[in-house]
Amino acid sequence: MEHASKVRTCFWFEKGGHDAAQEYVTLMPDSRIEAVRENGQPDDPMVVEFTLAGAPMMILTAGPHHKLTPAASISVLTEDQDETDRLWAALTAKGGEAGRCGWIVDRFGVSWQIVPKRMPDLLASEDPGVVSRVSEAMMQMEKIDIAALEAAAAKEPTHG
Repeated sequence: MEHASKVRTCFWFEKGGHDAAQEYVTLMPDSRIEAVRENGQPDDPMVVEFTLAGAPMMILTAGPHHKLTPAASISVLTEDQDETDRLWAALTAKGGEAGRCGWIVDRFGVSWQIVPKRMPDLLASEDPGVVSRVSEAMMQMEKIDIAALEAAAAKEPTHG
């Protein structure tokens, strides 16, 4: 068997890993299922190797021994507000849960960070006032709103 990548991220699922991988590969270009190993469970294969936006991933469906946690997440750097909105809607659909500051837990229990490229650019400003205002605005958001971050960055500081 040919392996596409020496290193890949693996998520341990109790059940439903194949369903999750099939949904994930519909979210972004350069995504596909690469290999499925059933291990006697054709309705819920044990291993699914896939590529997500060019990144190698794997889901191991192996029972309740380990739980998914936000300590490991899929971080997606989006191009614009449209892509941010589209992914946010897809990942919160069917029982996904929106968190703060661009975080989502999807219906399968996997944590995601949906981050517009503009946000880290603004947070890397050499102006500490911009960084502070953008950080403060971001902390009030669930889904990241690029226009609101831009407005916070452009806001004149108050003196008093």
